[in-house]
Amino acid sequence: MSEESETDRCCYSCGIAEGDDIKLRTCTACKSARYCSVKCQKEHWPQHKRQCKKRAAELRDELLFKQPESTHLGDCPICMIPLSLDLDYSSMQTCCSKTVCDGCAHANVMREIQGMLESKCPFCRTPSPNSEADARVNETKRMEANDPVAMRQEGSRYYTRGEYRSAFEYFTKAVELGDVEAHYPLSVLYHDGQGVARNEKKEIFHLEEAAIGGHPSARYNLGVIEGRRYGRFERAQKHYVIAANQGHDGSVRSLLENHKRGFVKKEVLDAALRAHQAAVDATKSPQREEAKKEYNLN
Repeated sequence: MSEESETDRCCYSCGIAEGDDIKLRTCTACKSARYCSVKCQKEHWPQHKRQCKKRAAELRDELLFKQPESTHLGDCPICMIPLSLDLDYSSMQTCCSKTVCDGCAHANVMREIQGMLESKCPFCRTPSPNSEADARVNETKRMEANDPVAMRQEGSRYYTRGEYRSAFEYFTKAVELGDVEAHYPLSVLYHDGQGVARNEKKEIFHLEEAAIGGHPSARYNLGVIEGRRYGRFERAQKHYVIAANQGHDGSVRSLLENHKRGFVKKEVLDAALRAHQAAVDATKSPQREEAKKEYNLN
């Protein structure tokens, strides 16, 4: 057994070895130092503090700069094809809070027309609301069920009306319930100081959480902050590349501009352009193209 592994099995403060009657706890920040008790952890903090913060920052960056498997929108729950970043090409169902692509929604409408069937949600088959009041009843039920998406939608309504404190509260509830997308509007509120005091640290935290969850616009904003606010162009480039790989147009434009200024190498730009086009193409299907023609969405 190596010296390093032996050290890992001992308390970093008092040196006692782990055994059947002694269980060591790992530092939640750096994931490396281990202690036999809270007392030992507190006593060792002055020696551990610097290395802990350094390793915690490294771990955060590893997570932050990892390419997400998909955008925060994910796939259409029916056709399982990635949803477009352009929200004009999909719609959220108030009955189940599922976002369905226009291709599947159009196919469902055509099926109902041809079969003279009752209009229902293309995903959960709940009868479609006949009015805004009916839709509101659905939304209220989803919120009562602690649906995080419904909470975020409610926050957006308050935000649109300028009721920022209420918006903040609903966005916060959505995040607490596991909604990644709600981190993004929270970052906006912290940036603008609406409904809450301006706080740059919390703004960046929520942008990072959204970006880690696959939100390309949040990722783009992080690139802007890193480049324009702090002059950390290498980190900015990483954010732009990741977002471009997800099909984000604004990040592609930033890479093009920075390439002209000599900040982005041609091979990096070319790879990002190819990945961007692949991401956009992945959201297309014959069914979706038919819906675009039908609804004149081109």
